[in-house]
Amino acid sequence: MAPVPTPATDPAARPQPFAGYAFDLDGTLYLGDHALPGAVDVIGRLRAEGRGVVFVTNNPLHPKEHYASKLTGLGIPACPSDIVTATDATITYLAERHPGRRLLVISEPLVADTLAAAGWHLTGDPAEAEVVVVSFDRTFDYAKLNAAYRAVRLHGAALVATNPDPYCPTPDGGLPDCAAMLAAVEACSGARAEAVPGKPSRYMAAAALDRLGVPSDAAAMVGDRLATDMAMAAAAGMAGVLVLSGATTRADVEAARRDGRPVPPYVVAGVHELLPPAGD
Repeated sequence: MAPVPTPATDPAARPQPFAGYAFDLDGTLYLGDHALPGAVDVIGRLRAEGRGVVFVTNNPLHPKEHYASKLTGLGIPACPSDIVTATDATITYLAERHPGRRLLVISEPLVADTLAAAGWHLTGDPAEAEVVVVSFDRTFDYAKLNAAYRAVRLHGAALVATNPDPYCPTPDGGLPDCAAMLAAVEACSGARAEAVPGKPSRYMAAAALDRLGVPSDAAAMVGDRLATDMAMAAAAGMAGVLVLSGATTRADVEAARRDGRPVPPYVVAGVHELLPPAGD
């Protein structure tokens, strides 16, 4: 089992090695269609040392095969079973809390199709819906908002969202993510989501640890967001390694320290600082 490190006093200090690593994707290993510095080398070295690696994303816009293909094309060989998505966590949550319920899904086709394939009955009728599932949706419009409003406010449907991200990092500054769609539904319905199973929830952490096959204290979560990646690590008992290559800046970290908000034990400029230089 890898040693459990003590929190670094130097925010640039590299963590000790772990038996398993869960990596965020956008802003951590790549940005747009380009691998971030060190990503290919670090993943290759971890695997060569026999350490487990999985990839964890809150982005529900693509199937696992897409992420596996993209990583492979960037020089990081991956297969669909290496990928854990917010949709996986949402399916686990719905199976536990809402088995057999009728769903009204506010999403792009992939999420709806995946939920249907997993056995749920989907409906477009707000009066029939028992659960409204909201996801990252670039086709979100007034008709979808009205359907969700009517299902939740007028007919008492439960409200669930796949992930809490306000925006998705992109090379040109990002795209509004699931939290924006959820905020609109919450604002008009007066309800609050009963669960958001993507990062940082226990459902996402459990899925990642299950794929790694290691206990939480032998695993590290490497990501670029304090509120999702690092919050999940802290809640699950994993070591948090924050990279400053995506959504979070050094100034954000220092602001969190000043405000007394949790800061992960390790903060590095990017994944290229995750391991010591080869040969050290």
